[in-house]
Amino acid sequence: MKFARRIVFATVLTIVGVFFALPLTWLILAPFDGHPTMAVKWPRWTLSNFRRLLDNPYAMGSITNSLIIALGTMAVVVVLGTLASYALSRVRIPGRDGLLYGMLLLSSIVTGTAAMVPTFQLMNAIGLINTHTGVILVLAGGLLPTVVFILKDFMDSVPKSYEESARLCGAGPGRILADVVIPVARPGIAFVAIWAVVQVWGNFLVPYLLLRDPGSQPAAVVMYTFYTESGQADLRLISVFALVFAVPVLLIYFFVNRRFGFRFYGGIKS
Repeated sequence: MKFARRIVFATVLTIVGVFFALPLTWLILAPFDGHPTMAVKWPRWTLSNFRRLLDNPYAMGSITNSLIIALGTMAVVVVLGTLASYALSRVRIPGRDGLLYGMLLLSSIVTGTAAMVPTFQLMNAIGLINTHTGVILVLAGGLLPTVVFILKDFMDSVPKSYEESARLCGAGPGRILADVVIPVARPGIAFVAIWAVVQVWGNFLVPYLLLRDPGSQPAAVVMYTFYTESGQADLRLISVFALVFAVPVLLIYFFVNRRFGFRFYGGIKS
């Protein structure tokens, strides 16, 4: 009976592994195939698809636009989220926990689709239509409640004895935050930074709604235009663009992981 359970368990894991491996295999092989299809097959090796991508007037520029929007949104949510979560962690105000849960609940209920019309009207009223700044502010506003909710747990785990020791040495609030709290909470900050980039990188609705100029649209929107003259999806261009589209997120992850490090910092929680 125990042996049979192991066989079933191994079979299920194999099926799940194949289910996730097939799209990744297609993503790696299809860009180098002269005639890619939706099926996973050994390619007819060629680099002509990459030349087609470079010849597209908007493809590579859209990657730059995606980086601007993703990194800009990440910077906004990390800075504001760190300050807000630290303040909520240290300042005792009535209804603090209810406020956090209310922000998180409302950000989940009022999705981008539901707020599409008022968001467009607001951005139009303040003159941020067709600007990366407007897209960054809208995306950051949607992510901030979740970021604050996540980072507050990391701020709560920072021992208050560290801050008290810094105050005895004459450090002010800003110095304590920069030199004591942020280094200890660095794994949480690195996590929300990567999470914010991933959430923004493939976002289609907000940039499609706010950006009218094709030259300023990110990759997720530009990919939507890759069709042949007959109206069929251009798999040669889509496959190679999908591969290029995935590389920056992986590089950002490894950079953040190496630069900030997901290491444990010891201490006694007060």
